[in-house]
Amino acid sequence: MAFSFQSQPLWLLLLIPCFLLDPSLSDPRAREAAIVCSNGTAPFSQRQAFVSNFVAALNSLTPLISLQGYGSTVNGTGNLSVYAFGECMKDLSSTDCNLCFAEIKTQIQKCLPYQQLTLGGRLFFDGCYLRYDDYAFYAEILTPDDKTVCGSDDFGGNQTIFKDNIVRLVKNLSTQAVNNSGFFDGSVTKNNVTVYGLAQCWEFVNRSSCWACLANAVSRISSCQSKVEGRALNAGCYMMYSTQKFYNISVTTMVARRGKSHLAVILATTLSAFASILLLSIAIFIGREKLLKGRREKKQLQALLSTVRGSGSVYKGKLPDGTVIAVKRLFFNTRQWVDHFFNEISLISSIQHKNLVRLLGCSITGPESLLVYEFVPNRSLHDHLFAMKENVRPISWEERYKIILGTAEGLAYLHEESRLRIIHRDIKLSNVLLDHDFTPKIADFGLVRFLPQDKSHLSTAIAGTLGYMAPEYVNNSFSEDSMCLLHLIWSLYVRGRAHEAVDRALEGEFGEAAASRLLQIGLLCVQADAELRPCMSMAVKMISDEDHRLPEPTQPPFLNSSGAEITRSIQRESASSRLLSRSNSSSDSIIESWINTQ
Repeated sequence: MAFSFQSQPLWLLLLIPCFLLDPSLSDPRAREAAIVCSNGTAPFSQRQAFVSNFVAALNSLTPLISLQGYGSTVNGTGNLSVYAFGECMKDLSSTDCNLCFAEIKTQIQKCLPYQQLTLGGRLFFDGCYLRYDDYAFYAEILTPDDKTVCGSDDFGGNQTIFKDNIVRLVKNLSTQAVNNSGFFDGSVTKNNVTVYGLAQCWEFVNRSSCWACLANAVSRISSCQSKVEGRALNAGCYMMYSTQKFYNISVTTMVARRGKSHLAVILATTLSAFASILLLSIAIFIGREKLLKGRREKKQLQALLSTVRGSGSVYKGKLPDGTVIAVKRLFFNTRQWVDHFFNEISLISSIQHKNLVRLLGCSITGPESLLVYEFVPNRSLHDHLFAMKENVRPISWEERYKIILGTAEGLAYLHEESRLRIIHRDIKLSNVLLDHDFTPKIADFGLVRFLPQDKSHLSTAIAGTLGYMAPEYVNNSFSEDSMCLLHLIWSLYVRGRAHEAVDRALEGEFGEAAASRLLQIGLLCVQADAELRPCMSMAVKMISDEDHRLPEPTQPPFLNSSGAEITRSIQRESASSRLLSRSNSSSDSIIESWINTQ
């Protein structure tokens, strides 16, 4: 049977509750007021378990926040337990609360451990609050880490009246909030000067503690009296004033809402006889709306696809300001994928270098999430050395040298110069992207591992692409054939003929001495003894400084010393081998082989 409003007069009853609702002003106030990261640390070996508990705690908080606007949880056991609490300001709508909390979850990761294990963090937004720690902190209302944050601009009018209004306002806020379930917002006006304010105690704070916390906030926020804005950010409460109205609703509106909710209950009781009919009508309506929504989304998707071209899980797009971007699409099927996603967000957003792909933004929407990167137009090194069409010119010697040096500089930054010590562990041709001028940019940090300052780069976990990892990561996993290019270069080097391994397409375009030098550096980077390999900063110096004296490399690992086998390797490879480009073997080029440590 066709459905229409005209055929269902009972829809009028469904519309009654709609008149009882206030519209949202749609300002989640996801603006950072202050962040406090704990000084407490623990052994690096505990980091993975702690981070897993941290992710689980945030995942547990999300539905609580969505349901009631606040929540607390604990995940893990013993000294690896993660206690977490989150709450939205009570003037926010449910939608704005969810938006604020979604943003604060990503930003709290600034306190996550890198070189050492940071055990706690607090993040204050003007619309919500989030804290995690390794102990049950819920009884704390005041701590030495509490903050007072003043605005940067002075009030330009009558300072005496302005300060007097602030004093009256914050005292009123503290008194009324205690009497109003821990929340109050309002304003004070005198001589045409108005100051707006909001105070809120966190849900776990009882009445007497709320009073003590807000009294402290009043005393400390007074230091901001000359400024147009001020905040007191305590472990147990939040207080803010401003010359601009920043909150969404007033207490009188909240009271009116509560009265309307009582009226809604009465109406619901009165209309209980019609419940079954109403439920049926609602079901039909929801079904119809879903159908219409699906059609709308399909049209929007078609419009989007007309401007976005996809290749696998990476898409090219354009922002409203004309900026061309690359969008990486991720699907989370397991907790491990979630961990990888958080790692990638945390890492790429905190490091910047000319030879690293820059992260512009992200979207976390559940099982499917998006990473937005700068667009690198010349595709990957793999595309140019393997997949490009025959009529495309080969990369010149100068461009290859630029790619080698730039990739080494990017890795040196990751290994030694950034505040994190990162080993990519999946450096390969497809993860070296090329900009318009063939500047290399290292991509895909999804498989990185954190290292403490006092540890080597060895790990018991194998990660990355087989054939592009340092030999000790896979021990004896390589077959004899997989090392044939390394056999070739070593055997040519010991005969003083290393330059013969260079791509035949470059014949006559390079200096034999320069090519031999680069291959010698590559062999230094894949020596069997990791202690003999140069660190990345030294590799950069070797490449860029032709006068720097190079030591003699020792034999790489996994080489069969049989002269006959080496000869067969040369015969198999000499016809098709190309410098830096044509094998999936371990450390098969200077680019892939520079996975090393200081």
